[in-house]
Amino acid sequence: MQEMKSYFLGFHQADGDELDHYLSHWKPFELPKKTIMTAPGETERFMYYVIEGIQKSYYLNDGKQHVIAFAYAPSFSGIPESFFTQTPSRYFLETITHSTFMRLPYETHQRLLHEHRSIETLFRKATERFLVGVIQRHHELMAFDMETRFRTFVARSPHLLNMVAQKDLASYLRMDSTNFSKLMNTIPI
Repeated sequence: MQEMKSYFLGFHQADGDELDHYLSHWKPFELPKKTIMTAPGETERFMYYVIEGIQKSYYLNDGKQHVIAFAYAPSFSGIPESFFTQTPSRYFLETITHSTFMRLPYETHQRLLHEHRSIETLFRKATERFLVGVIQRHHELMAFDMETRFRTFVARSPHLLNMVAQKDLASYLRMDSTNFSKLMNTIPI
């Protein structure tokens, strides 16, 4: 729980008692690998904090996966727009590996945000940081060529090269698996 508390405090120095009260409502949860956590049409009912394991979110288009993001410890996981708006997801969330989490139901999260101003501020700042990351990723996908996307990814997340299948990484970087493999073999890492 201390690691989780430190992660949360990285967004905002929330009141200690309020944060302890908020964190006391999170419950352990685990899933085996290759488990669909949320499917299109389902509403995300929980916010997850990853303790162990890797998850991916992806769209299916003509039977092909298009990976949007990966989640792994320490970080949040889930379908954020479905969770925050309580509307059906448009894509999948699936465990890649056996995963353990702490999770919190939407209703409890909302109630505690209303009760504790510093927790509301913490989540506003976390959402701002998430938005900055999404805009940065959008920029990379739109403005960078394939090799630059690959180099940027390797500089930011080299650990994922050994943790996630190349086909998923290629999809995440919007490139063919063959091109990803060529880059892996020609660019020093």
